[in-house]
Amino acid sequence: MDAFTDLARHHRERLLRFLLTRCASFADAEDVLQDTLIAAYRYIHSYDPRWRFSTWLYRIAIRNAAKLRGPDHVQIGDLRDEDNDPLQKCIAWSESENLWVNARRLLNDEVFAAMWLRYAEDMSVKDISQALDRSVSWTKVNLMRGRRVLDAELNDAATKSEAYG
Repeated sequence: MDAFTDLARHHRERLLRFLLTRCASFADAEDVLQDTLIAAYRYIHSYDPRWRFSTWLYRIAIRNAAKLRGPDHVQIGDLRDEDNDPLQKCIAWSESENLWVNARRLLNDEVFAAMWLRYAEDMSVKDISQALDRSVSWTKVNLMRGRRVLDAELNDAATKSEAYG
């Protein structure tokens, strides 16, 4: 029990950060995190030590988040207040400048997850493919495609900024 508590404590913050990108609210992300840790504890006997523990844990989290979201889930951008509140405008502007918010908007769920696991969590391509239950080739191709989409978006934003700046 103490060893698992240490593992959970070690992975909790990073896993929550990842889940915040996949859930509609902080509360949902915390619920999925709790469900993930409970499932990991409950099924620790099924863990295959050939893979990193974090890979196994992220795979459980991805499945739990997908169950929570269901077919008619709410995206992060759908939660913004629509009136002309200056604070909301400031928040929206700040979010538009954030690479991960743009990535969330531009990429499908699996490609975004692959990008997040690679660049935010520093996981290997092999571990990402295991966590997402995809081939290594799929992972490499979709990481490349995700980078291209984000590069095009950043170049477009830079061009617009120069035109108005």
